[in-house]
Amino acid sequence: MNTFIKNLSDFVGQEVIIKGWLYNKRSSGPIAFLELRDGTGWIQAIAAKKELPVEIWLEVEKVSQESSVEISGKVSKHPKKEGIYELQLTNLKIIQLAENYPIAKKEHGPDFLMENRHLWLRSRKQWAILIIRDAIITAINEYLHQQNFVRVDSPVFTPNACEGTTTLFPVPYFDLGTAYLSQSGQLYIEAAIASVGRCYDFGPVFRAEKSKTKRHLTEFWMMDAEAAFVEHDENLKIQEGMVRYVIRYCLEHCREELEILERDVEKLKKADAPFIRLTYEQTIKRLNELGSDIKYGEDLGNDDEVMLTKNSEVPIFVEKWPKDIKAFYMKIDPQNPKAVLCADLIATEGGGELIGGSQREDNVDFLLERIKKEGLNEKDYQWYLDLRRYGSVPHSGFGIGLERAVRWITGVEHVRECIPFPRTIGRLYP
Repeated sequence: MNTFIKNLSDFVGQEVIIKGWLYNKRSSGPIAFLELRDGTGWIQAIAAKKELPVEIWLEVEKVSQESSVEISGKVSKHPKKEGIYELQLTNLKIIQLAENYPIAKKEHGPDFLMENRHLWLRSRKQWAILIIRDAIITAINEYLHQQNFVRVDSPVFTPNACEGTTTLFPVPYFDLGTAYLSQSGQLYIEAAIASVGRCYDFGPVFRAEKSKTKRHLTEFWMMDAEAAFVEHDENLKIQEGMVRYVIRYCLEHCREELEILERDVEKLKKADAPFIRLTYEQTIKRLNELGSDIKYGEDLGNDDEVMLTKNSEVPIFVEKWPKDIKAFYMKIDPQNPKAVLCADLIATEGGGELIGGSQREDNVDFLLERIKKEGLNEKDYQWYLDLRRYGSVPHSGFGIGLERAVRWITGVEHVRECIPFPRTIGRLYP
């Protein structure tokens, strides 16, 4: 009977067929231990020479690391480990014999591993990261649908920038001049709220920043959400609810993967509690007290974010930033005309900024004034201004970078491990 490794608990005492790859092999005289994976999990198959036909034992001896195989065996419980199962091998067919697999059982440098990313993905830790990445995507989709959001995808080619053109990739676009690879779908899903009320997109975006930090990619995945009749405070509640939902989902569904990555799950459990809110002014004051030389009007650097959350068990919202350092579409705080109703969510444990969001300016005259002040081309934003001319309502939105969320949940050091094939300023291969 063909089955997946994750379902072996249903077949104890029965013979099954597993199709997958040989991850590792070790032998002790007449006994061989074959570690297999099939994408759903990992299993050890035990081959005893005395119990196998000669031709099958010869295949056991011949099979090499990363060969693709079809193995038959009887499912049994591990004699010492609860919830772990083994296969007592009865047959082995080699589908393709792999020779001289380049990633040996030794330490390799990051450049070598990234050059062989197409193969490195097969390792146990990289597998675990991919599974958790998928779980985070699932959790975000589930939560947003529970909150009555509808997925409405936005274009990758755009005629203008969302937040200025300095970080965009220009692309020749037929006879229409220059297009840009999208850095955010926000402006487009703002249009869709007048159709579906609450919506989000989820796809790749591109930033041409020449950043070499552990948190930056050139191509990454972003979820942008927008909601009609939602103002600043409710916007933060929706964001917090989503992040806490993601934490709970991963703790429930990814226990094995988090264990493989040696993630301290107690810290994740503690993060599932009411988040802290600080205004930008309070944040600058606190950072100065902690020893940072950051000044009012400056953006938070990586060191500032780490310092701010070092002694916090929960993420921190930094809200109501100076309008001069934020995007033109953010609504001015009625209590402080120098600030806008926005917030960045800073993760614990050096996770950095996870989410950026704001209440959007819904008055067409105020928005047009901001566009002119920013030196943007008014014609490029006529369709965006139309959204304020025909049925404008208070509305808010936010975006979360998927790979940063993966980095925080998994606890891995570098964001390049949080996407299958990373694109950075120094890497376009494989």
